[in-house]
Amino acid sequence: MSISMYRASAPIFLQLLPALGGCLRKAADYAVAKKVDPPVLLQSRLYPDMFPLVKQVQIATDFAKGTMARLAGQEPPKYEDTETTFDQLQSRIQRTIEYVKEFKPSQVDGSEGRDITLTFGTNTRNFKGENYLTGFALPNFLFHTTTAYAILRHNGVELGKGDFMRAA
Repeated sequence: MSISMYRASAPIFLQLLPALGGCLRKAADYAVAKKVDPPVLLQSRLYPDMFPLVKQVQIATDFAKGTMARLAGQEPPKYEDTETTFDQLQSRIQRTIEYVKEFKPSQVDGSEGRDITLTFGTNTRNFKGENYLTGFALPNFLFHTTTAYAILRHNGVELGKGDFMRAA
C-alpha cells in the first residue's frame, strides 16, 4: 500500500510549523526572562558560515509553501524576507500554515510524476514530484526547522524533543 503525496507532505508541515512557532514563543519568553535582546537570538547561528535563526525560519516556511504549490502544479507565493522580530516570524509561520491548509488531497495526490524544475542562480535542477518531495523538499524543510531548534537550544532556550515535534 502506498502513501499519498498529500499525506506525505501537508501533515508534516502542519505538525512542524506550529511546533516551530511554539519554539519561537519560548525563545521570546526566554529573551524577556533573561534580559537578552531579541535580535541577539534572531541573528544567532550555529557556526559563522551558517544562516541565522531568522533565515532558517524563512527558508523552512519557503519549503512548506513551495512544496505544496509545486506538487499541485502552481507557482508558490513569494514572501519578502524582511522579518526582524519574533512576532513577524510568527506571522510568517501562520500565513504559511494557512496556505498549506488551502490545499486539498486531490490537488497534490498523483503528483509523483509531475515535472518540477527549480532554478538557483545559474543552476537548474529537474525533479519528478516524488523525488522532489522525498529527496529534496522534505529533507530541506527538516534541516531548516531542526537548525532553528538547535540555534535556540544552543543559546539556552529550554526546549526538548517534544517542543520540536508538536505545537505548544
